[in-house]
Amino acid sequence: MERAIIHMILHFLVPAVAAKMVYPRRFMFAYIVMMATMLVDLDHLFANPVYDPNRCSIGTHFLHSYWLVPIYLAFCFIPKLRLIGLGLIIHMLLDGIDCIWMSFV
Repeated sequence: MERAIIHMILHFLVPAVAAKMVYPRRFMFAYIVMMATMLVDLDHLFANPVYDPNRCSIGTHFLHSYWLVPIYLAFCFIPKLRLIGLGLIIHMLLDGIDCIWMSFV
């Protein structure tokens, strides 16, 4: 249970820190855009069960596919998509860390 709580806190905290460090003058805009990338989790609605605390999202849900991660990374190099790419990469990294953590618990 504590793993899931920490995971959710990190999904709010890490984009805030990144927005503050990279876009200090446009912090709120950057933070909102990066938080909007959490919509990538809508792919969980197609899973059965929708929420499984012991399921790794990476490679399981279609918007969390391994082949999409390089595309999300490429977004970081396109100025108009940079914030979206950064938010998606942060999201995938945090989900990946959760998958690793899951294997140790």
